[in-house]
Order: sequence, then structure tokens, then C-alpha cells
Amino acid sequence: MSEPISPAPFDRDLLDRQRRRWLQGERDEGAGFLMKAVAAELSERLAVVERRFEVAVDLGGFFGEMAAYMRAGGHCDRVVRIERLAFLLKDEPLAVVADEEFLPLAPDSVDLVVSALSMQFVNDVPGMLAQLRRALRPDGLFLAAFLGGETLNELRTALLHAESEVFGGVSPRVGPFTEIREAGALLQRSGFALPVTDFDRLTVRYDNLFALARDLRAMGAANVLTERSRRPATRRFFLRAAEIYAERFADPDGRIRASFDVIYLSGWSPHESQQKPLRPGSGKTSLAAALKDRSEDLS
Repeated sequence: MSEPISPAPFDRDLLDRQRRRWLQGERDEGAGFLMKAVAAELSERLAVVERRFEVAVDLGGFFGEMAAYMRAGGHCDRVVRIERLAFLLKDEPLAVVADEEFLPLAPDSVDLVVSALSMQFVNDVPGMLAQLRRALRPDGLFLAAFLGGETLNELRTALLHAESEVFGGVSPRVGPFTEIREAGALLQRSGFALPVTDFDRLTVRYDNLFALARDLRAMGAANVLTERSRRPATRRFFLRAAEIYAERFADPDGRIRASFDVIYLSGWSPHESQQKPLRPGSGKTSLAAALKDRSEDLS
């Protein structure tokens, strides 16, 4: 008997509908703090790479903050934006409407791909990485940032406890997030060379849970889990969740904390010019000898 097929974790059609609803209205500039911070950080990391990129791709960059940095940085001759929603590409000179999981990129066709805060909503991350690896020319660079680790753990805790109290059961309301070690392993398995991963935790303070929820909606990042509860949430549920959040995660001034763990990763398409790791057993000096010499120096 065959195993049942697990549903994809994210309902990407719902994600599109939510983004159209919240992002096509009057834009809340304050809610864009996360994208601005991440785009600025990725730009700084790109600035230290001493080479030019003939064809660069901004993959899933929402309103184009990352593309603007890439064009202004002087490293990229052409920047192509790829987005799922056409309205996000208004007035873009080089743009393609496409899905991150089905990329319209020919093999060996681009030199740089930058993904800012879109990977956390991709169902098939290994598949996406494999496509990017094929699309990158030799010695091409993939640079990304996405939410992972303990992101919104405070919100997850408050919602789960409130739902258990109010409804007598729980359902997923905050998405699963990738750990940093898993991200590095995915790069290696996808064939990227010289993989590097690290993370930065941003702690943002809000007056209450409802202010946090408004920002998440304005980012187009409300609950899009496939296995989310279809039961209508009640006023009592949200009020209790706000109380639990304030009880457990408030500072002395009464404002609550929300954590965003941003995982940064980079990997290169293999090329013969890149530094290679030494073969096992090829070292000239043993660790024991090195420690012995160090001990004699200190004596």
C-alpha cells in the first residue's frame, strides 16, 4: 500500500489572494521595515564581492527594494525581476511574471540571483534551489535571506495557548521555519559550492498583538498554511491571545516583543577557479604535532 501524499505546507493561491488584497491598497510604509532592513544587508554583502554580474535576477522581491539596491550598487549590468503577481512589476523595464517553484530560466543563463524574504513561503525549496543551480553560469552567485529559526515564536505560543483554552484544541497558525543548519545542508545537496549561512535576530516591539497582526497582513504574510483551521476565529479567542502575549512577552513599559530570525545564505555555482577543500589525509602536519609544538612554546 502506497504512503499518503502529504499536502504542501503553504497554500500559495491563498498567499496570492492575501497579497493582492493587502498590497494593492494604500501601502503601509511602516510595515516595510523588514524588507528594507534585509535588502540593505544583502546589498552590503553583495558590495564586498569583487566582480561584475552581466545578468542578475531579483527573485520575489515584492516592491523592488532589492532590485533598486542591485541597480545602484554598480555590480550588475542588467537586473531582471521575477514575481508571481503582475501588479508588483508595474513600470519595471525587465520583469517576468513567474513562480519561484517553476522558474523560466534557461541553463547557464544568469550570473547572480538574489532572493529577499520569499523563500519562507516556497513549498519545494530543494526543487527551487536545483533550478537556480542549473540557471547559474559557472562561478555564478546565489544570495538569499528568509525568515527561519524562532521567528514569531512569541505569537505562535500565545495563539496555541489561547486556542487550547477557548476551543479545546489547537491548529497551526504560524508557519514552520527552517533552521540554519538545514539551510546550509540544502545548499550543499543542490550542488552549490562554498556555501555560507548565518542569521540575525531582529526584535520589534508593538503596543499589542493587534498591531503586530496589522503589520503581518500589510506584508502579505498572514496565515497561509494548507492545514490551517477553517473554523472562524472569535473575538474571545483573539482577546485571550492578546492577554497571553502581554503576560509572557511584554517589557516593563507594557509593549510586546516580536522576534524575526533572518537566515542569510550564499552559494556559488561550481567553477575550476574556486578554492577546493583539501583531500582527507593530505595535510602536512598532524594535529598532535601542532599541539605538542604549541605546548613547548608555552613552557
